[in-house]
Amino acid sequence: MGNPYWIKYLINKTFSQRFFWARLTNYPIIGKMIDSALFKGDDIFYLPKDKTIPVNEAVEQPEGVMAPSKIVEHFIRQANYHWIMDFCICRDSTHCKDYPVELGCIFLGEAIKDINPKFGRQVTTEEALEHAQKCRDAGLVHLIGKNKLDTVWLNAGPGDKLMTICNCCPCCCLWKILPEIKPEIAQKIHRLPGLSVKVTDDCIGCGKCTKDVCFVDAIRLEEDRAVIDQVACRGCGRCVEVCPNHAIVIHVEDEAYISRMIKRLETKVDVT
Repeated sequence: MGNPYWIKYLINKTFSQRFFWARLTNYPIIGKMIDSALFKGDDIFYLPKDKTIPVNEAVEQPEGVMAPSKIVEHFIRQANYHWIMDFCICRDSTHCKDYPVELGCIFLGEAIKDINPKFGRQVTTEEALEHAQKCRDAGLVHLIGKNKLDTVWLNAGPGDKLMTICNCCPCCCLWKILPEIKPEIAQKIHRLPGLSVKVTDDCIGCGKCTKDVCFVDAIRLEEDRAVIDQVACRGCGRCVEVCPNHAIVIHVEDEAYISRMIKRLETKVDVT
């Protein structure tokens, strides 16, 4: 049985305190308790936008085969159960004015049957695919994976039967807490394996990529040049997209990254 609708208002009221709670996780006992209660078993990945990924012309496959959206589409098509939230809890809580609040998360898997119907609706495969495309068209960035926090606030489970597809904007994303939260938790939110983000010699140090762009504050200016913290970077690709000089690029180091990513997530969540 899902949580009552009033839990939404509780989250709205307390969302701004997430940085306070994130910092508390750096105290060993409190951190261990919060990790176990909200993040145990998590495996979540930022997916850069398709247009930020260079297509390797040496690969004898159709153009666009390397698009990260293929990961989302794979699991939506594979799933037997699909749920669309009527709102984004993060954008709703932060009163976001830049991106549509109504473009909420997609949840996949049998556990969606526990979600309170006041939060959204069960949909078909095609409706879920259409919603994902609307999110991309609106400029939102997908996160996908196993997220225990969703099983807790929705009271839906088991966790290995619930896959989360978030659609994030910079002003709202819950994971802006990553620079504050203890490393053991932060490391559960990943960049796609096989991708790296690099600054080229074309950088002129305009600083546009450093202003409310990166979800995790992983890019800064040093001596009039953008520098990316490769440990902190989650590969969302927003800096690539906003650079007016096309001086930031995503480099594909593993051509099989999509198939590898799908196999990894399939071991974490069963959506069929």
